[in-house]
Amino acid sequence: MTIALSFFLLIIGILILVVAGDWVVRGAAALARHWGVPVLIVGLTIVAFGTSAPELVVGIQAVLEDASELASGNIVGSNIANVFLALGAPALVMAIPTNMPGVARNAFVCLVATSIFILLIFLGNPLVMWQGAILLAGIFIFLLWMFRLAKIGAEDPVLADITEISQDKDGPPASVWVSALFVIAGSVGLIAGGKMIVDNAVDIAEFFGISETIIGLTIVAIGTSLPEVATVVVAAWRGHSGVAIGNVIGSNVFNLFAVGGASALAGPVAVEDKTVMFDIWVMLAAAAALLFFVLSRQPIGRRTGLVFLVSYGIYLGVRVLGIT
Repeated sequence: MTIALSFFLLIIGILILVVAGDWVVRGAAALARHWGVPVLIVGLTIVAFGTSAPELVVGIQAVLEDASELASGNIVGSNIANVFLALGAPALVMAIPTNMPGVARNAFVCLVATSIFILLIFLGNPLVMWQGAILLAGIFIFLLWMFRLAKIGAEDPVLADITEISQDKDGPPASVWVSALFVIAGSVGLIAGGKMIVDNAVDIAEFFGISETIIGLTIVAIGTSLPEVATVVVAAWRGHSGVAIGNVIGSNVFNLFAVGGASALAGPVAVEDKTVMFDIWVMLAAAAALLFFVLSRQPIGRRTGLVFLVSYGIYLGVRVLGIT
């Protein structure tokens, strides 16, 4: 197999994964609606976990195929891309406000989740089952907290983001049979897309003599972050800035807790030494920068968006060129 074909199949795998994850979410949410499951429950279960399906499948597949550095690289790389790319690119077109109710609360949770993930790495690398259990416990605590906030009527952008799809706004399937077909086809697509990504990422890493982590931090991370970029652009364009920034924060929390936890339960997740020395601190800086803008109630405007994008470009250059 030529390296060009490996790159092509990797990109196709990412596209399949993104589309398949969307199908699973829409189909499962529609089935739950047909069966009378409350919108809130659908949002806090099916939609919440389904939107992290691409990262989750890649993580578990990578661990099962003994390429766990790809899994850790994808988690860290996706969280960096979600802040600097998914918020930076749309900000060049329109400012993203950060002063909506609930944003500061969730940005702080994101920083805490990032810190817990880093602490667990220093307590033991690779991440193993007990660390995975702690991370999974984190996501369940977070969802229970979301449920409590919803019950008391609190405004929350993350909650708004994960329940919006259940409201027919984005056109989930109307028929039970079509909904079931969406779930089945999407599930098959997730498995197939995940395997394509892992297999071809390993081939590319071996061809260039680089680590699987680099592929996870760059191509795979950017690919799995594209849905967040699209969501932020559409939400900001429609004037739903709370949902826009809520999508990024929620995605990062789920990547750390749900994806990291499930991957570690599937098998040991190795974190490359360079990632420990450099990448996790960039991820922490991204989370801290987001919290800074939220607490200062400063919008993420064109100038900040440019700084985010340039910072992301420098980060990619440093990492790909092996300067660290």
